Amino acid sequence: MEAISANQYQTCQSFSSGDASGGPRFKIDRDGNWNESYPVQDVGVESNQSYLINFFVDSKNITTETVGSCGAGSEEWFFRGTPNDWSATAMSSQDGQIFCTEQTFADNDPRFKVDRFGDWAESYPQADYRVEDNQQYKICIDSQTKAITAELIQGADSEPPAVTATPAAGFYTNSQSVTLAVNDNQDTAPKIYYTTDGSSPNTGSSLYQGEILPASDLGEGADLVVKTLAIDAAGNQQEQSFSYFIGQQTASGDFREETIYFLLTARFYDGDSSNNYYNRDRIKPGDPHWRGDFKGLIAQLDYIQDLGFTAIWVTPPVENRSGLDYHGYHAYDFYTVDPRLESPDASYQDFIDAAHAKGLKVIQDVVINHSSQYGLRDHVWIDHLPIKYYVPAGGSQGEVSNDPYFGNLGDYQSAYRDDNDNSVAPAWFRERHSSDPDGLTPLVDPKTGVTVPLAGYDPNRFFGIDAQTLDPAWYHQDGFMSGGDWENPQALQSKHMAGDCIDLATENQNVKDYINGAIRQYLDMGVDAIRLDTVKHIERDELLEYVNNWKAHKPGLFVFGENLVKGTGFGSELDNDNASAVIRPWWYTRTTQDPANPNGGGDSGFSVLDFSIFSTFRDNVTHGNFGGIGGVLGWDWVYGDATKLVTFFQNHDVGPDNDFKYRFGGEAGHAAMVYNLMWTNRGIPALYYGEEVMFQAGLPQDIAGATDTIDMTGRAYYGPYLDDQATTSQHPLYQHIKRLNQIRKAVPALQKAPTSQVNEWGAGMSYIRDYNNGESYAVVGLSNAGQQTMTITGVRNGTYRDAVTGNQLTVFNGTISFTVKGYSAGIYVLNGPGKIGSDGEFLR
Repeated sequence: MEAISANQYQTCQSFSSGDASGGPRFKIDRDGNWNESYPVQDVGVESNQSYLINFFVDSKNITTETVGSCGAGSEEWFFRGTPNDWSATAMSSQDGQIFCTEQTFADNDPRFKVDRFGDWAESYPQADYRVEDNQQYKICIDSQTKAITAELIQGADSEPPAVTATPAAGFYTNSQSVTLAVNDNQDTAPKIYYTTDGSSPNTGSSLYQGEILPASDLGEGADLVVKTLAIDAAGNQQEQSFSYFIGQQTASGDFREETIYFLLTARFYDGDSSNNYYNRDRIKPGDPHWRGDFKGLIAQLDYIQDLGFTAIWVTPPVENRSGLDYHGYHAYDFYTVDPRLESPDASYQDFIDAAHAKGLKVIQDVVINHSSQYGLRDHVWIDHLPIKYYVPAGGSQGEVSNDPYFGNLGDYQSAYRDDNDNSVAPAWFRERHSSDPDGLTPLVDPKTGVTVPLAGYDPNRFFGIDAQTLDPAWYHQDGFMSGGDWENPQALQSKHMAGDCIDLATENQNVKDYINGAIRQYLDMGVDAIRLDTVKHIERDELLEYVNNWKAHKPGLFVFGENLVKGTGFGSELDNDNASAVIRPWWYTRTTQDPANPNGGGDSGFSVLDFSIFSTFRDNVTHGNFGGIGGVLGWDWVYGDATKLVTFFQNHDVGPDNDFKYRFGGEAGHAAMVYNLMWTNRGIPALYYGEEVMFQAGLPQDIAGATDTIDMTGRAYYGPYLDDQATTSQHPLYQHIKRLNQIRKAVPALQKAPTSQVNEWGAGMSYIRDYNNGESYAVVGLSNAGQQTMTITGVRNGTYRDAVTGNQLTVFNGTISFTVKGYSAGIYVLNGPGKIGSDGEFLR
């Protein structure tokens, strides 16, 4: 073979027919003695055909390309350009003079040259030949005149026109004058129809004719939303939306006034079946993992609002990659919203705008600790083989039949069965990303020299990572968590949680710039608050640097995080705990440098989910008593501000059982006790979707068994309950939570006051909520199944009215006594409005 470069050898061979053992085929022999040959199996070719064969020394990969002939003295010309990463691709000729090739160009500065011998000794033209973005061309060279032609290949027009807005949508300090433009691959004059009132455009909307659309500061939220419908001559059309935020973006109000409804967007409500998607793991026919979407969520905003919630916490909307990524916690591109959640008329921006139009706030879940095992699109690639080449032990390529995955496990919605479109992947990977959808062309693993597909070949090369070869500019290289690592600060903050959660080097400036830029983008879109995942996996001061960057960009921003601990978790420096306070929730809410002295520093401005109270629920309220809650409330002093803790009964990860694993499956009255506590105690209550009807009661929050599918978990699809809201809304807990929201909204003390004078005796408990030295003041009593009579001393004198019963009491001597029915609450508000809402099964 002829050496084309230090890494590439080439030969042209003509094949007639095969032999008794099969059709025409070949191998590459290293020394001509069969001691070293590639690939393991013969490369099959077509009969009576000539091929230009390339062999790459480093990867042992082999490529073939059909040519007109391999006759002696025949001309050879090679295409080099951006489509093939400037490697040599042989051009074919029918007459020995004109040599041609068809090439598809992307949008990365498309250009090419034609190389005479494939060694750059003679190439044309002198300067790169430039072509249009995203087009396919037939490229020819006359070997005698050296004239080059690039003929655009025009197929049936199926590409819609695209609108651009100038300036780009986003955040601006000063007013802007917005103009629109449209481009199409064939039509020179496509039409733009648009609206600015929030409605979806159609052909009856305003036809854009070059006018200026002014964007000025109109107050909170988007100041100008331009929605466009572009249509070309072939009838292709596309809807787009452009939102402008003018003036300083500040978070509005005190987030303690809110109550939160938490949902997994992909599992809530399906508004657009065209974006549904099955992950390759845990397939349940008829129940795609990616099922709910923003269109469905927009359609159900009234449901959430009817329950009385004022803020919606959505799982991470950024584009994900993994075998089971419907939840959003395996990020691949922080800057792009996952298309499996969006529709042409229902983008993430549209959801934010629709929520704001109803007075609802949006909390975006954010992960900064890790990315997916694919790396980060266009920034860093993590080495592995294309999944379409994986064949399990004992199997054969092409045998996969797990609808919609047929033939192989490569992404079924990608043209070439591969969803790793990372532009910084090596050339061999990018070539296979855009070819060989059946995964049949032999590929040599550059790491081991083994040729795939090969039954039983190391699954880790397809689905896992080599932690030692990660790019240290982006990732930690300390391996995976195991055993005691989960209570070890150094291990927690430098090791990978799982094979699809690869630990980012969050201390590096390039990582900070990448993540902070993305978060600021979503804040500019109107996101009102941030929930931060896996807090304890990032060192506190480092994490606060991120949080403060976001808060500087959007003053007043509320940020809280998940620091998971199964136990009260105040740290070994303060309490009987098996780990240091430096990985416990309270530590992140303070600035002290001494884990034994919370008061050694002030409020960090960052809040956390209240795992301490939650961890008691398996032992008290789920068994019908309040034992132990008062003791935990006595630790409120350790937090920067306990009134900003986010309280919860269960979520997508944990439940209030002995194993912290299941959705609550006990008595509805016991759940009512929890909600009475959460809505009247300090903190911001958060409800996990479906709790209002005891959805999936008693089932694991996440897949637990080897054959579980997500319909068997607490993350099941909620759509049927939303399709029958007449029934859903009559559930006793739905009505109970709805009324609690009404009461809390009417009493500022329940929203923002600390909890004091706690008295807890198992069957009941009482406490005082005093906001701003009596500005709003409430005395609260809670009961379990049995009616409780309670007396609270040291209260303010005056007239109290119970928000539950309307009962009125006047206090002269600093003591108040009242009776609370089973599973109910007494909420006696000084100078209060009286009864709020209607009696239900529990509050009465």
